[in-house]
Amino acid sequence: MEKSALQIARAAYQPKLPTALQGAVKAVEGAATQSVGNQEEIKALFPNTYGLPVVEFQSAESENHDPINVGIILSGGQAPGGHNVISGLYDGVKSLNKNSKLYGFLMGPGGLVDHKYVEFTDAFIDEYRNTGGFDIIGSGRTKLEKEEQFESGIQILRELGIQALVIIGGDDSNTNACVLAEYYAAKQYGVQVIGCPKTIDGDLKNEQIETSFGFDTACKTYSELIGNIQRDCNSARKYWHFIKLMGRSASHIALECALQTQPNVCLISEEIEAKQQSLDDVVTYIAQAVAMRAADGNNFGTVLIPEGLIEFIPAIKKLISQLNEILTDPATGEAREFESADAQIAFVKNNTSADNLAVLESLPADVARQLCLDRDPHGNVQVSLIETEKLLSRMVADKLDQWKQEGKFVGKFAAQHHFFGYEGRCAAPSNYDADYCYSLGFNASRLIATGKTGYMSIIKNTTAPAAEWIAGGVPITMMMNIERRNGANKPVIRKALVELDGAPFKFFAGKRDEWARQTAYIYPGPIQYFGPTEVCDQCTRTLALEQAK
Repeated sequence: MEKSALQIARAAYQPKLPTALQGAVKAVEGAATQSVGNQEEIKALFPNTYGLPVVEFQSAESENHDPINVGIILSGGQAPGGHNVISGLYDGVKSLNKNSKLYGFLMGPGGLVDHKYVEFTDAFIDEYRNTGGFDIIGSGRTKLEKEEQFESGIQILRELGIQALVIIGGDDSNTNACVLAEYYAAKQYGVQVIGCPKTIDGDLKNEQIETSFGFDTACKTYSELIGNIQRDCNSARKYWHFIKLMGRSASHIALECALQTQPNVCLISEEIEAKQQSLDDVVTYIAQAVAMRAADGNNFGTVLIPEGLIEFIPAIKKLISQLNEILTDPATGEAREFESADAQIAFVKNNTSADNLAVLESLPADVARQLCLDRDPHGNVQVSLIETEKLLSRMVADKLDQWKQEGKFVGKFAAQHHFFGYEGRCAAPSNYDADYCYSLGFNASRLIATGKTGYMSIIKNTTAPAAEWIAGGVPITMMMNIERRNGANKPVIRKALVELDGAPFKFFAGKRDEWARQTAYIYPGPIQYFGPTEVCDQCTRTLALEQAK
């Protein structure tokens, strides 16, 4: 395959490793752990993998290892750095014993169930080092939940002599990894299962996981685009740009991009929910910023909007929760079937509580219809399909027209709309993500070598130079609690939301009034791979503020 000059140069980049992983390791175990919630229920569901200790690796005397065969799966949406996790794991198992083998299951967990795989070789891996995307083996969203899937998987694992399986994914995928680890442990099948924390949304993190991989690169990619738009905005001086960003379940991306670019408005879903704000409250807040800048002669600006904003507005969240329940068939857990769209809307209106129906009917007709009709296979509202950026700009325009008639607004308002999602998912990883992901994969080989299962690979202290990073593992059960999903209570990894008392949000909150009125834009520019450390190797502003560095 033909390559660009940048691809050729990046292929030669050797990711950095923590000192502890640069030779033989020993696992230092901490105290027993417990889940973040519902301890008795989680313990009962995971008796073989619950309560395991957090593990930290330290350098040890060299030792010999027998060859080991390992399988790997890319699960869920793409995130920059996935190829480096695989190359790190490949180099890691080969460093244990040159006769070790790594197999990749094709197109996600479905490849394990359907026995579709490829064996990696040096030449194959070398084509993908330090590149973006998941195209090396593809990804998929098949959930590993059923016994027949687990049994089908064990057939191919035994056929290939695979003793350990690494699942690269987000909170749902690693929940599946935890369930699979428990099942294989209970059956004494002798197959270890290790997870790796992936999601550009940034909502898979906790005291042990500093950040999920891909977040750094995606935010830098989006921030470059936002900076470009702000430069254009400040040049033409006639548009308000409403920019929706990935992040259905949390606002980490929006917050990080705001810290990098200093827009006039950035909405944080978690704050809106905490303050019990209505949709009209949100619209009024944006309109006030528009009016304030117009009074200064600035009829332009930028607004950052988290993808899942609508779901955090308390009244709408309550409505969506009931819609998810009534449009899911309790017998199958799948979406109910209807003869027509009109029949589905009638069913919704006849089965929705009076207060939720009032909220539904207060929304613009097209949005209300979208909430009633657009479902995923499990009957859940597809929030990502709601064009929140257009909804808000339309409602802001109506609010400003009303104020103009009342003599409260003198200025012009014209909007442009953007949604940044796919643009960041497969970007070539930043140096941070290239190093972090390679270390996660290499570290997973050490978790396997030390006999761990039901663990997630973790690399900590990543604001320090890579040599000082701390490598180890955390039991996946430690992150789990019970939540209501698809009409049933299920064990899942708890999502990490933006902490309103955390340093990143507090810094943002202390600056946003200034940014709202002034044109204080920052233009980050494209990701740099070669040059000074202060330009090329920096972590996110979020992580730097959290670590107070």
